[in-house]
Amino acid sequence: MFEYCSDPKSLEGLIWLSCYVTTPKHMSFYGSFLVVMGLLALAAPLAMLFGFIGAIASRSSKSLVRFFGKGYLAMIRGIPDIVFFLFIPIALDQAFEYLRHKILCPEVIEPIRQGNDFVVCTAAKLPLSAASEWVHDLYGFSLALLAFGFVFGAFTGNVLFGAMAAVPKSQLETGEAFGFSPRQVFRRILIPQMWIYALPGLSNLWMILIKATPLLFLLGIEDIVYWARELGGIKTGVYDYPHPDWRAWYFGVLMIFYLLLTYISQIVLDRLSNKLSIGQATLAGKAI
Repeated sequence: MFEYCSDPKSLEGLIWLSCYVTTPKHMSFYGSFLVVMGLLALAAPLAMLFGFIGAIASRSSKSLVRFFGKGYLAMIRGIPDIVFFLFIPIALDQAFEYLRHKILCPEVIEPIRQGNDFVVCTAAKLPLSAASEWVHDLYGFSLALLAFGFVFGAFTGNVLFGAMAAVPKSQLETGEAFGFSPRQVFRRILIPQMWIYALPGLSNLWMILIKATPLLFLLGIEDIVYWARELGGIKTGVYDYPHPDWRAWYFGVLMIFYLLLTYISQIVLDRLSNKLSIGQATLAGKAI
């Protein structure tokens, strides 16, 4: 980045360090923090959407809808998360490529499954081989985002289902007595009242989601864990900036980052809890 960094082997001390921490790889390392924050910003509302749909489906009066809703919520609880984090991106990727192969290459008669290989025509590959690197990165990130949303959506659904059940039935019955339709009772009474009961569970899920972001590394995405291991490993004299094993320092930075993120999150969640507790018939509400 700096002009004096043209010959790293002639540098020493702080000047060497200033050049070292501004290399292109370090810039990618700094950018990977934005990848983690982007995942959190997108995965949380996506999980809420999946969870809300699952919770409503579990309360449906239609047996088939209720079966799928409860099945979704129960399935994630009974299978290790890592299985879904690895299965969903692979399954979605192959499903998309399979559909594109059938649509774009109908003349190909060879089977797609050839032993252990999954072979589709060139036009059906996602992303296309000629696509830019950022397209490949965005595609991989999107698959990982769906995996996070699907898994944490099930946990969110369980929290929301319990919160809906915790709303006093007398409030719902009062709404019905005033002539509210079931849909109005759900929208105007049940949904606003359930958040105070759901917030403790949602707060825990948010903290777990923060701690789960390093799973991006297992999905082949160059996140902060990838770059910390890559940059912190031993670099011999063949590299421009040789150094011993510095992984402890890099992972120490990640520890500080996650501690700060969880600390700030706890402050925000506590304030939100106090705001939602006002006027509620709960211990927190009575204390306020």
